[in-house]
Amino acid sequence: RFIFNLSLKTFSLELLHTEQAYVGRLALLDEEFCAKLMEEAHKGTFPVDVVKNIFSNICSIHAFHSQFLLPDLEKRMGEWRSKPRIGDILQKLTPFLKMYAEYVKNFDHAMDLLKHWNDRSPQFKSIIQEIQSQEICGSLTLQHHMLEPVQRVPRYEMLLKDYLKKLPQDDPDRRDAEKSLEIIATAATHSNSAIRKSEILKKLMEIYEMLGEEEDIVHPSNEFIKEGHILKLSARNTSATESYLFLFNNMLLYCVPKFSLGGPKYTVRSRIGIDGLKVKETINKDYPHTFQVSGKERTLELQACSEQDKADWIEAVQKTIEIFQQKNESFKSALKEAEEVSEAELGKRAPCWIRDNEVTMCMRCKEPFNAITRRRHHCRACGHVVCWKCSEYKAQLEYDGNKMNKVCKDCYLVLMGKEITEDKKKGILEIADSSIICGYLQHSEKSKIWQKVWCVIPEKESLVLYVYGAQQDVKALSSIPLLGYSVDETVRPGDPPAVFRLSQSNLVHNFSADTDELKHRWLKVIRVAAAGEVPTRPEANGTTSLDNGDTHEANSDSS
Repeated sequence: RFIFNLSLKTFSLELLHTEQAYVGRLALLDEEFCAKLMEEAHKGTFPVDVVKNIFSNICSIHAFHSQFLLPDLEKRMGEWRSKPRIGDILQKLTPFLKMYAEYVKNFDHAMDLLKHWNDRSPQFKSIIQEIQSQEICGSLTLQHHMLEPVQRVPRYEMLLKDYLKKLPQDDPDRRDAEKSLEIIATAATHSNSAIRKSEILKKLMEIYEMLGEEEDIVHPSNEFIKEGHILKLSARNTSATESYLFLFNNMLLYCVPKFSLGGPKYTVRSRIGIDGLKVKETINKDYPHTFQVSGKERTLELQACSEQDKADWIEAVQKTIEIFQQKNESFKSALKEAEEVSEAELGKRAPCWIRDNEVTMCMRCKEPFNAITRRRHHCRACGHVVCWKCSEYKAQLEYDGNKMNKVCKDCYLVLMGKEITEDKKKGILEIADSSIICGYLQHSEKSKIWQKVWCVIPEKESLVLYVYGAQQDVKALSSIPLLGYSVDETVRPGDPPAVFRLSQSNLVHNFSADTDELKHRWLKVIRVAAAGEVPTRPEANGTTSLDNGDTHEANSDSS
């Protein structure tokens, strides 16, 4: 009995010590990060609600543990001889588990807000970096510390299971301990799901730091797959370069090491999109274990350290490609199903909803979604994902017993028998006839992945190049005032065909056309506009720019 009691006391001391450390980290979140950000928010630098939404109810969690649970544990260890039990104390925790449920539920939203304002507000970022540099943070980021409350409930579950293994069946504390475990285990299942998401975020943060905080890696859509050292073989001779690969669900990063005193750091040489990527085994008489990855942006011949390593890389890349293609097909199917609700059937039958994670911008106004001002909503008539501004209408829907439902503006006007004319923005097809030149080009900015875009130089704004994501988008991704830009046609290693660059000061836009003829037609217009003169429509084989072969391709895309 004495040995059991000694073992239980050792366990209880471990619980006490972990609780003391946990309260210290809660104090760091509450009294340092939250308090100082709130102090700055009250000056009007950024919204107070942002800080409240990031830290959720951390103040209440900190108060409970520091003022109630920890003092009770400390008192119990002082009177252990007369009261060798902890089940009754942990039972006091169970009514407060709702606080953890709220914190865990808000965790993803908090991470989104934290990243958004870290990028948007220099003052916000400066306060966080200043606190993170202090010894109390232990060289860990705010995101790492915010994970502590998510991990704490599963930790209690694990400790209680160990405690019950050591507890005799007839011990007076057994009933209270088992009751506590039952309730805590239920709460832990929700935390475990959040922990898995947080571990993904933690890995993305590590890669972000390895790349010198220069690449946009920490994003909910990014999923890390594989990393490792590799040799990149030269296309010109038999030399090989020490390199490092990061494989994600949507891209492959080809990196080279750079000198750093603070641990492994890498510079990204190429981002190769998974869309269109191919991988195959190769035979090289000078190097064993070689394989090739070929994408729209670049082709690389690589050497693995062993035959097994090569097989692992080929399998990982091929599986990633297959999953990407499956998701892409699912997205196309979802769009097709959503479009099957004709105008005549609108409101008479339930639409097929497009999933939230399959769109990044409102399907009506094309504004990108974010966690603060533009949240996702579904139109109950057509099933499209729209922002709150485009879904602030209600109409009776026949399939739902003529109840009032939230619908988008376009569906509202159709259901109410009105024409969609008010504030309607023209699509690119409607202004194509009044443009000097338009068509699809490949575009890359700041060494990012090449992206197919629809480019237009309108007659009314002949000195501006508008870049759209697709031919029928109603909002441009960016606009480039061409006046003062210089044109560079130099071809660099890894460049796609028919490439040209527009540069001004530190701004560089890379473009690539399908053919050299098409490239020179664009440059003929751009050079005139860059000089401040009004360009005219270029002629090619007796046709205008609208007949350059892009129109057919665009129509097939939009269909």
